[in-house]
Amino acid sequence: MNIQQLYEFCLAKKEVTETFPFDEDTLVFKVAGKMFCLTSLKRWEEGNPSLNLKCDKEKALELRAEYEAVEPGFHMSKTNWNTVKIHQDLSDKEIFNLINHSYDEVVKGLTKKMRTSLGL
Repeated sequence: MNIQQLYEFCLAKKEVTETFPFDEDTLVFKVAGKMFCLTSLKRWEEGNPSLNLKCDKEKALELRAEYEAVEPGFHMSKTNWNTVKIHQDLSDKEIFNLINHSYDEVVKGLTKKMRTSLGL
């Protein structure tokens, strides 16, 4: 996976926007104004990329036990966020699945009215 693939994959999802709310380095993808994927552009340039992804708390623990590349979310809630290191023991397909899960977790947390109005 490269940054362009990540960018295109995330922006292809319904109601997704990209922002830099913290600084010029941290790219944040949001669905309906809620974060689901964060990454450092500098880390991609340095060859050590990672993503912060929202995750169901039970699944988060399972992933951390199964993969070295998955750790508690850096600067995030350790219960519901994982940091996923790219180019380690996860395939691109598995990473895309984790991004999908993160997106779905955020959408699931929206009100029914909001999901309906956005067509989610």
